[in-house]
Amino acid sequence: MTSPALFPRHIAVMLLALLACSFAGNHIAARIAFDNDTGLLLAILCRSGVTMLVLVGIVLWQRQALQMPAGAWRWQLLLGLLIATQSICLYSAVARIPVALALLIGNTFPILLALLTWALGGSAPTRRTVMLMGLILLGLVFALDLPARLGASEPAGPEWIVGVSVSFLAACVFACALWITDHKLSSLRGSVRSMLTLMIVFSSMALAGSADLIPGGMNLPSNETGWLALGALVLLYGIAFCMLFVTVPRLNMAKNAPVMNMEPIATLLFGWLLLDQVLSGMQMIGGAIVLAGIVLLTYRKDA
Repeated sequence: MTSPALFPRHIAVMLLALLACSFAGNHIAARIAFDNDTGLLLAILCRSGVTMLVLVGIVLWQRQALQMPAGAWRWQLLLGLLIATQSICLYSAVARIPVALALLIGNTFPILLALLTWALGGSAPTRRTVMLMGLILLGLVFALDLPARLGASEPAGPEWIVGVSVSFLAACVFACALWITDHKLSSLRGSVRSMLTLMIVFSSMALAGSADLIPGGMNLPSNETGWLALGALVLLYGIAFCMLFVTVPRLNMAKNAPVMNMEPIATLLFGWLLLDQVLSGMQMIGGAIVLAGIVLLTYRKDA
């Protein structure tokens, strides 16, 4: 089979930017849904369930084989559980701190992936990579407004501490998931891997909800705004996830993937317009430093 023709560069960049905005909108809709009493597990259950059904349709339409390589099932199960954990952590952060800040912290996973790969026998980070990691961490210091918080007379509230902690945990878990994808499941076709992953996420949320592991996790929205936000987050995530999967062979991701890092910028804009969430000037400078470092870290010179 021949590889599909790549989109022209401007088309690929525009499409990736639209997908990043759709993912950003999903998180804004999630915050609105949570503010209107929607349960955390219910949001992930609906999001993963609808997207899973679409992927099942794609796999059946393409008549793809579901046979797994020897020993791959345990890695696939672990991948699904990691993505389920990452979803819970990131949505928990979105419910507690400004959405753009949660995504900035969550998007530090390239640093963690590079360190994890090195720790598990891969190549050591280059001097350039180490410098960019340091730049990203410096940006995070300002994005989190740590100097002002450390100098404040009152300690940071528990919601802020939990929100920052779980968003960083989401980055750690996602880095582990990417390592498994690259090193243990790379031979499995992407559509099948994604479908199975979402099946595990959906099943995990259903089991956690039935066991009431997270109090209020399956609560229905309390008003029309909550229902509309829940529908919006499912629609935005489903469209972005499926379109990214369908079009990725034509997007030249090696060259264009850094465009997806505009998601926190779009989230900052949407958060300001729809949630009245405004970061300070110092936090915005820190966020810009983080984004610049991530873009440079993920950019490949040979692309």
